Amino acid sequence: MTELNFNKLNNLFLKYKGRGETELVIPVLQEIQNIFGYLPQRALEKMSRHYNIPLSYIYGVATFYKYFTFEPRGKNIIRVCDGTACHIKGARSILKTVEDTLGIKPGGTTKDFKFSLEVVRCLGICFLAPVMVINQDYYGNLTPEKVKKILKRYK
Repeated sequence: MTELNFNKLNNLFLKYKGRGETELVIPVLQEIQNIFGYLPQRALEKMSRHYNIPLSYIYGVATFYKYFTFEPRGKNIIRVCDGTACHIKGARSILKTVEDTLGIKPGGTTKDFKFSLEVVRCLGICFLAPVMVINQDYYGNLTPEKVKKILKRYK
């Protein structure tokens, strides 16, 4: 952990007061992931000591929710929907375009840590199928050509 991130972590622990209070686990994990981009082992150990919560409990919570990751991820998280409507309307060609353009497969991260790619079951906006999300930006009615243009904006 860098000194700057170490200071942010200490400030985070001051923000969430309490010891042994398990209701703090999810919001603190969310903020740790926002600071580092993932959940580093050392940060979780420090969290465990600071709040007097067993590390096994913290890991149990973190592994239960798909949102949390223990590996560094890209600055931009791309989620390509492969739910029923998106699948029928061409999600596979959208996914292939992302893979080919960025040189990564689902679950992967580009070497420069600009992008990570995930496939999700449904994003809940089936009327716009096929759909993908980059960070919090939703894109629908996609074609491979549209995907290439969208990705250029994030490079």
